[in-house]
Amino acid sequence: RLLAETGHTVTQATLSRDLKYLKVGKISDGKAEYFYAVPSDEERQESERHFVQDFMRGYVSIDWNQTTAVVRTFSGHSDTVALAIDNMGLEEVLGTLAGRDNVVFVALREGVSGGTFISALKRKVPEIEVD
Repeated sequence: RLLAETGHTVTQATLSRDLKYLKVGKISDGKAEYFYAVPSDEERQESERHFVQDFMRGYVSIDWNQTTAVVRTFSGHSDTVALAIDNMGLEEVLGTLAGRDNVVFVALREGVSGGTFISALKRKVPEIEVD
């Protein structure tokens, strides 16, 4: 409603997706009302550290071509590794698809090569070793 009043047209789905991307949380005021809160820089950094740790715990190897990266994981870690990649905020990533057990497919944005993705991932996860 407030966005519409300021001249911004947006669907509920778009708004929800954008709020999720920004890590905005809905918090109770302790009564019957809720408000939205943006995490602090410290909270965002802590959250990112957890995603990096999750990635490193599950990742085995990465290979790529021009449009896709394939992350091999330890058995049972594909969901966690995919979630970590999705939440690292890598602009190069269009999305991930976790396999049933030990592989994650990473779809890259148009014009992004596998090498570019690896460079961006190394900035987030400096300790990663890629052949």
